[in-house]
Amino acid sequence: MNSSERISGEALAGQGDFLLIDKPFGWTSFDVVAKIRNTYKRSGFKCKVGHCGTLDPKATGLLILATGRKTKEISALEVLDKVYDGAIKLGAMTESHDSETLEYAHCGIAHLTENEIRAAANGLIGRHMQQPPMHSAAWHNGKRLYEHARKGVIIKDRKAKEISIHRFEITRIELPMVYFVLHVSKGAYIRVIAHEFGSLLGVGGYLASLRRVSIGSWQLSSARMVPEVIESILQNSSIISRGEGG
Repeated sequence: MNSSERISGEALAGQGDFLLIDKPFGWTSFDVVAKIRNTYKRSGFKCKVGHCGTLDPKATGLLILATGRKTKEISALEVLDKVYDGAIKLGAMTESHDSETLEYAHCGIAHLTENEIRAAANGLIGRHMQQPPMHSAAWHNGKRLYEHARKGVIIKDRKAKEISIHRFEITRIELPMVYFVLHVSKGAYIRVIAHEFGSLLGVGGYLASLRRVSIGSWQLSSARMVPEVIESILQNSSIISRGEGG
């Protein structure tokens, strides 16, 4: 029995488990939760499903779902450090700080040196007070910030939280793209770090791509695509229904 079959079998048996999923591009974290929850329902099993840390729709990579009794442990996973790789595009900005909205404020970048780029990344390592971006799911006065943003309302007094950037490594420079690995604490918005990085260099920048590669000791290499997880749930529900699950 492979790992996805083991995970799904335990969840269907009522014990609950953690499902490691490679979130597809364009899906919200809730899209993945809903798809898995509906698969359990279609299989005839009632099963709570929740996720342990949101990924933006434009991001891919490790998304951990908790099922059954394991949903009680979600808060313990949410506080873990996370590691990402991705790319920042320099010489332009967007309102959302990522590729979800249109570019503006284009700026020349030919003068930038590798030393300047690496120094800017090193300058962001450490503790910071960080405001959530307007295009985010953070709450303000009973509404998500993105709901305000869609109406053209900018909330200036967004509640800032302390975050830590443990590592900001530049892995490749192909201007206007700068590729990186970031190791950050709970609650860090990589889009905001990308925006600040561009501001430090004086040319602007936004997050062009992002992939989460780990959450604490949980690794993307152990994750499966959504169709694989769905197939294993359906297979194990059939086994359990036939009375062959133990």
